Order: sequence, then C-alpha cells, then structure tokens
Amino acid sequence: MPSAGPSDRPGDGAWVVVGESLVDIVVDQDGGRTSSVGGSPMNVAIGLARLDVPTLLLTQVGDDEYGQRVAGHVRSSGAVLFRSSMESGRSTSTATALLDSGNSASYEFDLTWDLPEHDLPESVGLHVGSLGASLPPGRESVLDLVRQAATREVFTSYDPNIRPAFVRDRRQAWLDTVELAGMSTLVKVSDEDLDVLRPGESVPDLAHELLTGERTELVILTRGDAGAVALTSRFHLEVAAPTVDVVDTVGAGDSFMAATLAILVDWRIPGGATGTLRTIDEERAQVLLGGAMAAAAVTCSRRGANPPTRKELPTAWPAEG
Repeated sequence: MPSAGPSDRPGDGAWVVVGESLVDIVVDQDGGRTSSVGGSPMNVAIGLARLDVPTLLLTQVGDDEYGQRVAGHVRSSGAVLFRSSMESGRSTSTATALLDSGNSASYEFDLTWDLPEHDLPESVGLHVGSLGASLPPGRESVLDLVRQAATREVFTSYDPNIRPAFVRDRRQAWLDTVELAGMSTLVKVSDEDLDVLRPGESVPDLAHELLTGERTELVILTRGDAGAVALTSRFHLEVAAPTVDVVDTVGAGDSFMAATLAILVDWRIPGGATGTLRTIDEERAQVLLGGAMAAAAVTCSRRGANPPTRKELPTAWPAEG
C-alpha cells in the first residue's frame, strides 16, 4: 500500500483522481441526523486503493470536522491525499437529504468547487468526473489537467456521473460532457446520465456519439441490473449483470469505475508495454466488464459506498467476475 499521509508523490505507477469530496447528511422526518463521507471521485480513489492501485486524490475539503473525516476515510483505505486538498478556513462541502413522511428526499447543497490550477503529477493515469468535471469555476482547472494528460499521452478516464440537481441547461451540459469525453481514453457513462442529458433519445446512439472523440478508444455504458456494454470502433459487446441481493446501490457505479481501472492496471494497459485500449478484443472486454460488475455487486450487497478489497473478490478475479 502507498503511504497514507498527505503528499504530492504517491509513488511509481500511481493513478491521479480529481474531483469533489463531501459529507452526505440525512435528516429524517423526526429531525434525526446521520452522515457519511461521499463524492464520486473520492469513492473511485478509495476503490482503486482497496484494489492495490497506488492512488493520489486531488480534492477540496476544509480543515474542519467533516474534512478530517474525509481525510481519515481516504487514508484508512490506503489512498494518498494531495497535500493542498485540505484548506484552512474552508468549510467542507455537504449534501443534505431531507426525508418526508414517505421517506422521499429533497436535497440541499452547500458545495463550492473552485479548484486552482495544478501541474499534473507523474502518473500512469488520470481519472476525472462528476461535479468536479462539471461545476464552475473548478471545472476549468480539471479541463487543464486533462489537457496536460493529453499532451503527455497519459491515459485518462472520465465518468460524467450527472447530478440532475446541478443541470441547469441540458444542451450546455451535453456539450461539456462531449468536450471532456473527447479528450479521454476511456469514458464510462450510465443510461441514467444520458437520459438526463438527452431525454427521450436513443441511449445506444448517444453512447456511440461519445466514442467519436479524438482520444476516445472505449466507451462503457452501464445499465444497472441490465448489465453493461463495451463500445469500441471494432465491436459492441453486451454483458449481463450478476445476480445480487441488493441492499442499496449507493457507490456501485464508482466501484465499477475503480475496478475497471484496476483491471487495466493489472493488464498494463495504461503506460505499460502492451500499449493502449486498442489491444483489447471482445474476450478481454467481457472479462473487463464482468470483473467490474463483480466489484459493483459487492458494493450493492452492503450499505453505502463501500467498495471491495481484492481479498473480498474471487481469487481469480477478474476472470471469475
């Protein structure tokens, strides 16, 4: 495992993950409050570290109680927190779900994302997504990191992980998504994301549209319990989801993303001797999707965004995914 302290150098072969970290607060109808750390990019970083991939998380939290919880959660999973991610005098972002008598939720957000520009650390890969890749003004700094990765031919993955509450202009949100997808080697998108951005349109057609980016080599479309689809310029492969007793689906997509990247690291795809995603054929794509869904299934089988470690997966994972 990498060192758990704040650092700008997580070690050789590291993956850099950039995006929001926050605390989710649930207030029930009687006023009771529970809270847990969250944020899609943070979940991906934790998932990668638990799968033994050296990982550096670049995020923004305050040096407050919530920020200390986020930092502790990141460190306990073996990921490294970029030293500038914790800022004195800043409040850690929160998302509050207010439950009514029928347990339907309305949401309140106290969230600021104004990430300053950074030089991309030495890494084998960069992952971006969710609010960190869409919410101004910090989005511009994320875009700059993605451009740096493209210039240096660093493998880049992108998961838009759309949050409907933050989509004010669907057309612009789609253009922003296409822009980042076009600079990414791997794009993972859900059918729910596409339905928010382009409601009523063909989900497969929209996924194919994201494959036309200059750098994009693989688009993975996730469809919940309907499985996942791998799209390349050479093939279209559908893989069924495994059977699982679902406790909740919180963090399942992030576990899928982290597992996908961890498998590619095992295969030495990013920055390795075997080259790029163009080396993947349909047989390997089936193993990739199956392994990612196996990891997501573990997360679905227990409460909250709790991605598995390698020890919790089959011995021959991902082949038994």
